[in-house]
Amino acid sequence: MTGAQTVARLADRAAETYGDEEALVFDEDRWTFTELRDRVDRVARAVIARGVRPGDSVAVWAPNSARWVVAALGAVAAGGVLVPVNTRYKAAEAADILRRSRARFLFTEHDFLGTDYRAVLAASGEELPLLEGTVTLHSAEWDRFLAGADRVTGKERLARSAAVRPTDTADILFTSGTTGRPKGVPATHAQNLGVYEAWARAVTLRRGDRHLLVNPFFHTFGYKAGVLACLLRGATIVPERVFDEDTVLGRMRDERISVLTGAPTVFTSLIHHPRRAEYDLTSMRMAVTGAANIPTALIERIRTDLGARNVSTAYGLTESTGVVAVCRPHESPETLARTSGTALEGTELRVDAPPGEPGEILTRGPHVMHGYLDDPEATAEAVDAEGWLHTGDVGVLDERGFLRITDRLKDMFVVGGFNVYPAEVEQVLRGHPHVLDAAVVGAPDGRLGEVGVAYCVPAAGARIDSADLTAYTRERLANFKAPRAFHFLPELPHNAAGKVDKAALRRRTTTLRTASTG
Repeated sequence: MTGAQTVARLADRAAETYGDEEALVFDEDRWTFTELRDRVDRVARAVIARGVRPGDSVAVWAPNSARWVVAALGAVAAGGVLVPVNTRYKAAEAADILRRSRARFLFTEHDFLGTDYRAVLAASGEELPLLEGTVTLHSAEWDRFLAGADRVTGKERLARSAAVRPTDTADILFTSGTTGRPKGVPATHAQNLGVYEAWARAVTLRRGDRHLLVNPFFHTFGYKAGVLACLLRGATIVPERVFDEDTVLGRMRDERISVLTGAPTVFTSLIHHPRRAEYDLTSMRMAVTGAANIPTALIERIRTDLGARNVSTAYGLTESTGVVAVCRPHESPETLARTSGTALEGTELRVDAPPGEPGEILTRGPHVMHGYLDDPEATAEAVDAEGWLHTGDVGVLDERGFLRITDRLKDMFVVGGFNVYPAEVEQVLRGHPHVLDAAVVGAPDGRLGEVGVAYCVPAAGARIDSADLTAYTRERLANFKAPRAFHFLPELPHNAAGKVDKAALRRRTTTLRTASTG
């Protein structure tokens, strides 16, 4: 699609281009692109009626749904800045993001997996002086909110959308840093549209595709490679609240899904489902996944068992608007599994090492963030004076320019597709009255890819056990961040520089896991 220069006008342009083609399917709702545009317009007018001004931050703390889509796009169409919040976050984590993004309005949910987010936030006692309004997406309150749109004309809304510039901030996604404090990454309208138009071309997303979105919308892979890319290319958005193998296989069959994106664990669980063969998946043609290490057999089985002949792999981070490199579907299974492909169209990619040798991965171009929200020191560390983003990941570039991820300079590990930064978990553990010191490392896991393993030094004379620390961390952190195993040491190992020797702890973890399974 051509013509959309901002996300604020994306739904309008999609309606002009794709009209009565199916745009979104969720529960009983089936909307054309024209109907989706009309719903986005109504939310935008209601947002304006509630006093949201151009540049104000509007947060969405809710699971994937049709209303998430129109709430987010409506907020941006009103000139707002979207701030998606991780549904797994606890009240303190969410409140920190709402404060630092200066959110004035919040869309949330009153019942998701037994959690009433607004009630949890209210009960926490967290102060949110700038937050002026909250609306739950699936309640009678939603209709009352929409009724406010009648006070704002369509002409006023279009003027508000038209005033948004490509260089304005469209959204702020938060990604935890090695300091343990989540870092806000603003992205402009031009960055979002440019990156995901290029990404869509690379992975072959096309008009008429039906894209099942199991990736959460608070993540770039869900919102940007999902919602935005579908609107750009004329593909149908099919959101899923949570990933459940039976539900997903049924949806793939019933909705004739042609596109599925997700972490390798998504595809592994579907492939190994005991009744997979009972589902008609012949509509599948495209899949996108990504990780440092993917078995070649997984790529082959996505093609043969799930029917997705076009398989792509990719590598990126929030600071690069979600994409650095893409391995295109015509490559061999071995290339797709072992590399993340070549630099995204219009960007630069290099490794800070001689050719063929491992070094830090650097990237430069219009996809690179302009800076963290409120952390100039971290910005200076991440983006150098020449505009190169220092990713903190280690890789090798081959003679064809294909990138192979080999390690991480940062301690971050990935649990079921979600990034976990040990420093944040360690900070929580050190807050326990009986923990003197703590270090967390990632360990391989057959189901989730990696899980956290914590090493704790008990305070003098203290007695603590794994069950106590499990409960303690799960009360304060999203479940995926909580370590799956705890080990107790009289002191943590340190290297010659006096820093905790994480490599030694990883080796120890491997030894312990080998002994337990041997």
